[in-house]
Amino acid sequence: MNGPEIHIEFAPELGLFVPHARRTGSNPVGTDGSSTLGHVVESLGVPLTEVGALVVDGHEVPFSHIPAAGETVGVRAVERPQRVPGAPLRFLLDVHLGTLARRMRLLGVDTAYESTDIGDPALAARSAAERRVLLSRDRGLLHRRELWAGGFVYSTQPDDQLRDVLGRFAPELKPWSRCTACNGLLAKATKEQVADQLESGTERSYDVFAQCAECGRAYWKGAHHDRLETVVERALAEFGT
Repeated sequence: MNGPEIHIEFAPELGLFVPHARRTGSNPVGTDGSSTLGHVVESLGVPLTEVGALVVDGHEVPFSHIPAAGETVGVRAVERPQRVPGAPLRFLLDVHLGTLARRMRLLGVDTAYESTDIGDPALAARSAAERRVLLSRDRGLLHRRELWAGGFVYSTQPDDQLRDVLGRFAPELKPWSRCTACNGLLAKATKEQVADQLESGTERSYDVFAQCAECGRAYWKGAHHDRLETVVERALAEFGT
């Protein structure tokens, strides 16, 4: 670029997104004289969903700021917990985050999930239409302008992913209130109401049931309950209100 040269320093938390040579200290960056500072930051690899503030010569500026020659820019990471407009928080997860989606639903967090790859434009459009925070490990997807809100999922491990999301967005937790299969709300059900989904051993052994109001799936404290209870207890101990 032949426009004004500025100097940019990225917060350590954003090092993942930028070339190794730009991860420490203040680095010179050429601009074209017309692009916004937000565009410049994105062009260097950092999705704006991960940027908490842009600080120019000690003063916070909007993403729309046009850089001038000689400016020193600090790119800060989002503050945690991150406040997102609208309540309660609603999320949308892409095809690669199925386990995280089920765990968030287990905790009662409104979590839509696409089990097939519907494409980046459709995901971004759904985020905007339903005002959902889009969570993804796809950096390109998080650069899309039409997103309502978004967040990069930093880990590949479900336990760490869950802690990261809960720590960053602090959603209200209501364990055992949502269907882990479809995200619908659960209601108490009698054994008779769910009898067609029970094997004979289950019917004899359990008396407390819930059923999804959307898909009709039945729930009870079966063989996997202890493992799920551990997930819930850990989340409540660290992030419950």
